[in-house]
Amino acid sequence: MAFGSRAREAGTAMLAVLLTVLAASIAPAQTPAEFYKGKNVDLYIGYSVGGGYDLYARMLARHMGKHIPGNPTVVPKNMEGAGSLRLANWLYNIGAKDGTVFGIIGRGTGFDTLLGNKSAQFDAAKFTWIGSANNEVSICVAWNGTGITKFEDMLTKPLIVGGTSASADTDQFPKITNGVLGTKMRVITGYPGGNEVGLAMERGEVQGRCGWSWSSVKSTHQQWLDQKKFHILVQLALNKHPDLPDVPLITDLAKTDEQRQILKLIFARQVMGRPFVAPPNVPADRVAALRKAFMDTMNDKDFLADTEKSQMEITPVAGDQIEKLVKDIYATPAAIAQQAAALLK
Repeated sequence: MAFGSRAREAGTAMLAVLLTVLAASIAPAQTPAEFYKGKNVDLYIGYSVGGGYDLYARMLARHMGKHIPGNPTVVPKNMEGAGSLRLANWLYNIGAKDGTVFGIIGRGTGFDTLLGNKSAQFDAAKFTWIGSANNEVSICVAWNGTGITKFEDMLTKPLIVGGTSASADTDQFPKITNGVLGTKMRVITGYPGGNEVGLAMERGEVQGRCGWSWSSVKSTHQQWLDQKKFHILVQLALNKHPDLPDVPLITDLAKTDEQRQILKLIFARQVMGRPFVAPPNVPADRVAALRKAFMDTMNDKDFLADTEKSQMEITPVAGDQIEKLVKDIYATPAAIAQQAAALLK
């Protein structure tokens, strides 16, 4: 009798456990609003304070929280190093994959593995691309007094330019321009961010910069533009910026199809001028919520009013478009990618 009682009790307990598991399995999943309510979302910045990437990230952090379901607080944090490659590796391998962490990395950093950078420890196609604040045009400039005032001068005269790391635009763009078109730039690298490269130009440590976002120039150094402190030599993008109709476009300077293919591979990244990216494997509903919140912020009247005051250029690109672009670039013929990689060494 006692045995039968114990058996019934055990059966009842087992049934209770099964019912609990069943209830949990059919219970509605936590919505993004429920998940994000009362939380912080960390927005990491792959560069030092004061540069263009930092400016865009902090402006986004100020406004994006109200567009994310549950209205979390978006907290900007700097993690500079190796031209944002440090942050890219951290996001991919260490950062929380629950939608509470994302960051802004260099527009070219996602292509480092394609171009043979052994320090890039990620598969860019698996990142969660949130969106880009603009479709970028960059420029090469020479500080006044160098004797270089137009692109053709760089074919015969050396120009010392400042860079932030081997994987950054500031280092890669001069090397590609040298290798494909025959310019004679020399890169002094290792500056923490674009702000420090600008100070180095002002102090005379370097003579110019090649891979400087036009949007950053206008938002952080409008006074230098007004005072004509430097000469703009060439535009680095697939299409000219409306502000710069008389400055040559680098892809127009190519003389062969092979040169055009290499330049397209390198400068296609400009479409994702200020890319925001989260770790891989973030739950799909939170990815959708973050992407929508990003684009809603890009169209927010208060955000746009603030960016206009700061002279920031906003031409947003959606996260799914960036995801497609990354996959398209990784489909570049191997021979072209290898030639480009060789020029970056």
